[in-house]
Amino acid sequence: MIKPEMDAVMLNYIWAFMILLGIVYGTFTGNMESLTNAAMDSAGEAVSLCITMLGVMALWMGLMEIAQKSGLIAKLTRGIQPFISFMFPKIPKEHEAREYISTNLIANVLGLGWACTPAGLKAMEALSKLEQERGNAQYIEKGKLRDASDEMCTFLILNISSLQLIPVNMIAYRSQYGSTNPAAVLAPALIATFFSTMVAVVYCKVKERG
Repeated sequence: MIKPEMDAVMLNYIWAFMILLGIVYGTFTGNMESLTNAAMDSAGEAVSLCITMLGVMALWMGLMEIAQKSGLIAKLTRGIQPFISFMFPKIPKEHEAREYISTNLIANVLGLGWACTPAGLKAMEALSKLEQERGNAQYIEKGKLRDASDEMCTFLILNISSLQLIPVNMIAYRSQYGSTNPAAVLAPALIATFFSTMVAVVYCKVKERG
């Protein structure tokens, strides 16, 4: 198993190699001026995009907070409990992991990628505690390399393949780059994520039986 630190170092080497390759290619082909201009323009676009995404994030995080305080998230969480029980039959009904998983999935469905991250991290922590409660030695002994549990793998697959009703990020990106109809991706995104979620569910249940 490759450690996260090694992954980070490897990615740094890959990015450094790609940047160096671009500079060398631009130098030998006489496009150094174009390369420099592109780098400067891209830097400006990156800042502009960050500001745009910050506003979108603030808006949807605020809406998420309103939905949570109004009780809407709690109702949605209770509404998807049958699905949670179907996908995670071994998690006790009163365990905190179910609430975090539900919140994460709901935020994903609503396209609130930023809002679902804290709940996702909490869900993984709760699933780790569940393994400790089950007496899994890997999760009790400190400093020991741990394998992901079946519930963790299922949650991660659902999180990645998540159905999205409103692809907020994609709409914001399209709007930033001048799309005449940023919301045109709604139907394609819904269809694509619906089928990806169906495949994820089938795959998880097949692996569970195997």
